[in-house]
Amino acid sequence: MRVLVVGGGAREHALCWRLAREDGVHVWAAPGNPGMRSVARCVPVAADDAAALADVARREGVDLVVVGPEGPLVDGVADALRPQGLAVLGPGAAAARIEGSKRWAMAFCRRHGIPAPAFEVAEDVPRALELAARWPLPVVCKADGLMAGKGVVVAETRDEALAAARLLAARGPVVFEEFLAGVELSAFALCDGQRVWYLGEARDHKRLLDGDRGPMTGGMGAFAPVPELDEATRTQVRGILRAAVAALAAEGVPFVGFLFAGLMLTAAGPRVLEFNCRLGDPEAQALLPLLAGPIAEHWLVAARGGLPGDGDAPRAPEAALGVVLASPGYPEAPRAGGRIQGLCSDGGVHGALCFHAATALRDGEWTTTGGRVLTVVGRGSDLATARSAAYRAAASVQFAARQWRGDIGLPPGGGREGSGLPDPSESGGRRL
Repeated sequence: MRVLVVGGGAREHALCWRLAREDGVHVWAAPGNPGMRSVARCVPVAADDAAALADVARREGVDLVVVGPEGPLVDGVADALRPQGLAVLGPGAAAARIEGSKRWAMAFCRRHGIPAPAFEVAEDVPRALELAARWPLPVVCKADGLMAGKGVVVAETRDEALAAARLLAARGPVVFEEFLAGVELSAFALCDGQRVWYLGEARDHKRLLDGDRGPMTGGMGAFAPVPELDEATRTQVRGILRAAVAALAAEGVPFVGFLFAGLMLTAAGPRVLEFNCRLGDPEAQALLPLLAGPIAEHWLVAARGGLPGDGDAPRAPEAALGVVLASPGYPEAPRAGGRIQGLCSDGGVHGALCFHAATALRDGEWTTTGGRVLTVVGRGSDLATARSAAYRAAASVQFAARQWRGDIGLPPGGGREGSGLPDPSESGGRRL
């Protein structure tokens, strides 16, 4: 089978790596990145250039196109590729709106009785300030459109709520949501427009600093599975994903691809914080290594709308944990160009997986090109073993003033103390 993976980040590297592990599967990436070259053939085509992607797919005899990032999906790249006779794993723009518009997603949940927080929408700055002045605290303020995980503010005080309203409403509509207490997780499913194949769950760490402090980022690390999720709650999670897919089909916008539900496990049960129209990043880097058995043929069947029924994807009885290494200045103003030490010639690391997001290879030297540079993933029989493997491998990769969290996989407030793991400040990194 020939598969074209669209995108060039660490999530797409993980997709290419997992597909390339299967006998008879050949992988292309567009545009890819230098770290992927050991598992995929990279072609210099932008992820949103549907015409060029179709040309590559026809030239290489591609059987399946897997679209990684949300931007091209929201902009309709899958809609442009399907009429070319290609099997595409990724929703059309109408279904991808479930991520592209937070207000649409919350209204969708309300229409179909999918459990989610109460919300109101402000279309302009005066309305946003009005809502910020009266919503019960804490309040969750969300930019309506795509913000790469950075358009959310949890305001603890009235001044914070008003400041968030001014900031976000200057860019467009703002969704004000009820704050929900509980344990957060991400759940993933493979969908064919009608049926749902549950892939599993993961948890990411969005804030830059240890202890969930600092600015929101695209994600500083993730792990899978989530220990707090018992089978009864997992059944409820599956039910939410299936209800969403059935509701989208009923509205005439069948969802084909990976559906991602960001959930809060509250005392009253799981509640939807958001839906995304693709695999998460960095969650995919932790989840994909745990998927067992052949997946490429199953994904092709889903893209063609032919899953035999609802079910669960086989998963290895292990854990995986990924640590993101980020450039100095991330997320506000990342500084690129730093020389990376500790990578193997193929871009890997000893003792763990290494998925590239923002790297370049020049004259035999690896350098940074953006914010989130690498995700280093450890695996093991349990979360503690996977965590140890990830951090020990991550400590061997160095670049100037790199940033990384030391508490990925620990309970909130767990800290680094007593873990026996290296401290970033002892090996050239920023102490968080």
